[in-house]
Amino acid sequence: MSSWIEVGKTGELAKGAMKEVLIKGQEILLVKVGDNYYASDNRCPHMGGKLSRGRLDSAVVTCPRHGSQFDVTDGNVVQWLKGTGFFTTLGKMLKSPRPVRTYPVKLKDNRIMVQIPDRT
Repeated sequence: MSSWIEVGKTGELAKGAMKEVLIKGQEILLVKVGDNYYASDNRCPHMGGKLSRGRLDSAVVTCPRHGSQFDVTDGNVVQWLKGTGFFTTLGKMLKSPRPVRTYPVKLKDNRIMVQIPDRT
């Protein structure tokens, strides 16, 4: 089961902007790319960096901690960890690339709705 939850109004988020919203105690990243809205987990699957504090370039969000990049339209990994050297290599060995979880978004009137699975 899942629920559609209102997370804001369409006029509240500018094109190319992102923000953190809290839904049922869960941090969600809400992004507007062009005229479309996308939602994903706000925490990077590498070490939990807040993606909402990162950088958004077109549809790619960059984690502020280690530079991992994700496509906000589908959650796929664009780049897993930034840089080279011993610590980056070690980080890549300890945690293999994982996409960020995304959630369906719809507009109802001027409300932005995100579908979140109900916890059981």
